Amino acid sequence: MAVCEICGNDYDKSFEVRAEGETHTFDSFECAIQALAPICAHCGCRVIGHGVESDGRIFCCVHCAAREGVSDLRDRG
Repeated sequence: MAVCEICGNDYDKSFEVRAEGETHTFDSFECAIQALAPICAHCGCRVIGHGVESDGRIFCCVHCAAREGVSDLRDRG
């Protein structure tokens, strides 16, 4: 078994994720999201979908980007 780096649960179904040259151990996707998903630069939610990006800032959606003054982004369609 391995211990989740977020919640500390020692779980027989834990898994590893390799990201940006580091290996992380989690017991659930929920913990993996908390550790690795980017945060929207406007509303602060975790971006677990594609999101949008402008000048190095990540947003959960075009609406949030527009609220931060980014007007050149469009939703995927």
